[in-house]
Amino acid sequence: QVQLVESGGDSVQSGGSLRLSCAASGYTYGSFCMAWFRQAPGKEREGVAAIDSDGSISYTDSVKGRFTISQDNAKNTLYLQMNSLKPEDTAMYYCAADPFGCTVVGSDGYEYDYWGQGTQVTVSS
Repeated sequence: QVQLVESGGDSVQSGGSLRLSCAASGYTYGSFCMAWFRQAPGKEREGVAAIDSDGSISYTDSVKGRFTISQDNAKNTLYLQMNSLKPEDTAMYYCAADPFGCTVVGSDGYEYDYWGQGTQVTVSS
């Protein structure tokens, strides 16, 4: 079965950087859309970035220019490089995968079939 395992979350100060990883297994990596979502306490889950099976990439506006999504197909791993972190980036970050859709902007991810357990990112001012 499809498994997604995130890692790399941590507590950092404002302006710092982190790289999240999502190790995928159970399917042909590269054939699904892969995405990052986040959910802050008391807020709805929101899409952050996605990379489709054709390599097209999308970001939500609040992270453009600061976050970079990438993947290593040889390692079946998705990454999210986060720079210039802000306190408002504090959230649980989730990796998601779907064989069909790849919407992330304005999405809460309900259409994604597979999810990881999440990794916590905390940014202090």
